[in-house]
Amino acid sequence: MSHRVTLIPGDSTGPEVARATQRFIAATGVDIAWEIASAGQAAFEATGNPLPESTIAAIRETRVALKGKLDTPIGAGYESPNVRLRKALDLYAAVRPIKSHAGLPSRYEDVDLTIVRECTEDVYAGIEHQVVPGIVQSIKITTRRACERIVRHAFAVARREGRQKVTLVHKANIMKKADGLFLDVGRGIASEFPDIAFDAVIADNACMQLVKRPNQYGVLVAQNLFGDLLSDLGAGLVGGISNVYGTLENEGGTVVFEAIHGVARHLEGKGIANPLPFIRPALALLRHLGEVDAAQRGERAIARTLEAGHRPPDLGGEVTTEGFVDLAIANLTAQ
Repeated sequence: MSHRVTLIPGDSTGPEVARATQRFIAATGVDIAWEIASAGQAAFEATGNPLPESTIAAIRETRVALKGKLDTPIGAGYESPNVRLRKALDLYAAVRPIKSHAGLPSRYEDVDLTIVRECTEDVYAGIEHQVVPGIVQSIKITTRRACERIVRHAFAVARREGRQKVTLVHKANIMKKADGLFLDVGRGIASEFPDIAFDAVIADNACMQLVKRPNQYGVLVAQNLFGDLLSDLGAGLVGGISNVYGTLENEGGTVVFEAIHGVARHLEGKGIANPLPFIRPALALLRHLGEVDAAQRGERAIARTLEAGHRPPDLGGEVTTEGFVDLAIANLTAQ
């Protein structure tokens, strides 16, 4: 069976690691018809639009995409294509699995939790203005609708992952109306899921508790800003961006798998960029497509490659982008 997937290679080293990832996924035996779409700085320079309508249309049609880093340089003169993509497709839920993987050193072992982040409002709504010179006001937006659907999404994630508890992260002790609404909605919706435990934790305490005992959590649900911060804190717990990925999801079943990596201009064209941040979401994509066996074999191949000491330069090794994939494919075919 062939699967149609929209592929957005992204900026910087994105196209290089995307090609390497495509080769690795092909080696699993899964037939994917990749439909290449453009977005980000490269798209802006080529077309004057960082998120062409054709790219949005492609994702609407395939309903599944794999996306690299989309850059928005300071002073770029255009809105973040990541934000625009979320708005255009109403990708209101960002889901970030935080899971330990074999072969890479990390602060903890056997971490396994998921962070669910609301993506459409909060201070990231971008509503700000200068009151008078030297004073700027940013407005935090919180609506009942957004609170309800992100909390319900968190419980849905808990159900599909077999989690026992959902924890809501807030700052209602300070932002009594905005975060108070989020907390009240969370408590109300929790009563609809008596089989799943529910609690709430203040955001700063959540950070401390994650560092102390991350495995006390199953699913963490938060609004935009706190969800963003907790997502990267979680990545730090399990060894960094080589062990994490994200998904953007909407109510219609569209899922965009995201590579979590930065812009590395100094690595462009050198063939030494780390492909793992792109491979991780690609393997999760296989699971989403129902190709669970292929995903598991791919994960084992990556683990064996890392455990044998083969790592790209940013992980302390000397293996090139394509060289790492060659070794991983060898471990894949040896199974």
